[in-house]
Amino acid sequence: MAAQRNLRATIRNVMAAKSESAEAPILEGAIDEEPPGLPAPDETIFRMRQSIIAGQHWFEALLDAIGRWRLPQETIDGRLYHYLCGGEAFDWLLLAERLLDQMTDLVPPAERDALVFSNRWPIELDDDDFAARLGAAKHSAHLNYLYGVLVEEALQLYVEEEIHKENRSRAVGQDRRVDESMLERVYGKSREELYAQYFEETGHMLRERVAYPEWKNFTYWLFKLRLRRQDKARVASDTRKGLAQLSRMELAVHQRRLGAALDESDFNARFNG
Repeated sequence: MAAQRNLRATIRNVMAAKSESAEAPILEGAIDEEPPGLPAPDETIFRMRQSIIAGQHWFEALLDAIGRWRLPQETIDGRLYHYLCGGEAFDWLLLAERLLDQMTDLVPPAERDALVFSNRWPIELDDDDFAARLGAAKHSAHLNYLYGVLVEEALQLYVEEEIHKENRSRAVGQDRRVDESMLERVYGKSREELYAQYFEETGHMLRERVAYPEWKNFTYWLFKLRLRRQDKARVASDTRKGLAQLSRMELAVHQRRLGAALDESDFNARFNG
């Protein structure tokens, strides 16, 4: 397994520890905490288009529409759009892609592609403004996605590369199942054991070929499993590896944005409970 996207990461400090508690962390910002009375999807799309026609920049109108959106998933033209991983981690770019398909006549194609495929924002927007437009619940769930999916994918990639380096230094006995070794090294169990536990806890069975939306759900579940089973020093060490991997990836994609600064104090506040 490897990280699926290259990302910009404004990361300044190393990770500290989670608490000694064996209980799963309480993650903030479930979407069911949204205020009541959000408009229906069609109305949200209509408002978004009207705002752009009236002169608002399309990116600001898009973020405002995301803040008003109320569906955690939907199927459009046979494609499943699953915006929430584990009911807690919000992939706002996936929703942005879906909404941008509704305004191809209003958004320059190059700017649309830059956002969807490279997470390059067409205008400067500070993190506070970004958070305010998404709303407290969705922004908190967005942070869950950053740490629980993107950083976790980066950690997995880091360990895969670590294993590859170890294999290259061996004369014999190379490990051909790098992904299997990565899972065992990070999560302490084989792929089959993790799949079985995932099915037991979630009711979702993973087969040999897993669709990417379900893989993101599995990755977020692995993140929560790691927080449950590791001691605080190991959580700090592994999360530091993930953040370091994102920092290296940033060298090639310096224009990208996350919409939040990932740092030690934020990680502790969210997952040290």
